[in-house]
Amino acid sequence: MKKLALLGSGENSVLNAIIKYFKDKDVEISILSDNEHCDFYLKSKDEGFDAKYLPVEKTFEYFSSHDFDLIALCDYRNALCADVLETGRFITIHPSLLPAFKGKDAIERAFMTGVKVSGVTVYSLNSNENDEKIIAQYPVLISNETHFDEFKSEIYYVESKLYPVVIDKLLKDEVFDFPDLMNSCSCEGGCGGCH
Repeated sequence: MKKLALLGSGENSVLNAIIKYFKDKDVEISILSDNEHCDFYLKSKDEGFDAKYLPVEKTFEYFSSHDFDLIALCDYRNALCADVLETGRFITIHPSLLPAFKGKDAIERAFMTGVKVSGVTVYSLNSNENDEKIIAQYPVLISNETHFDEFKSEIYYVESKLYPVVIDKLLKDEVFDFPDLMNSCSCEGGCGGCH
């Protein structure tokens, strides 16, 4: 059985999608948060998970003594030090097509700048930032008629579809490719993709 840790401290936007995706798969999920009052932590408790409070200062000790196949960050708002990142395989998701719009408020900044294409990036976290690698990206188009709320919803939708599939591929030690995303959608009538 593969062991997956989900580490979050803010929103719950991808948590439900990941839990649903892995519901009938041979994967043990651990929910970890440095914020007992955040949506991510509280919703995981509501879903029946034994979510664990993990303060930032305890992350090295915890991950050094637990063997996870993958640690996926889900709106985790603290920086992990190099020592922590060397204890396992860490990935995260960002609401832009990196390297564009790094950092906070990426969705708002992309929209206000007037770009016509933004999207979502999943990438590896390493102790050396120069070694971080993009694992997957998916674009979101912005037309002249697109309202900000529509754009934000589309980004969250893409995150919820992309992240679980990428996590699954990494747990299987496989390389993600776009057909994996299209084949993962269980649309009636076999549409071959979503949206």
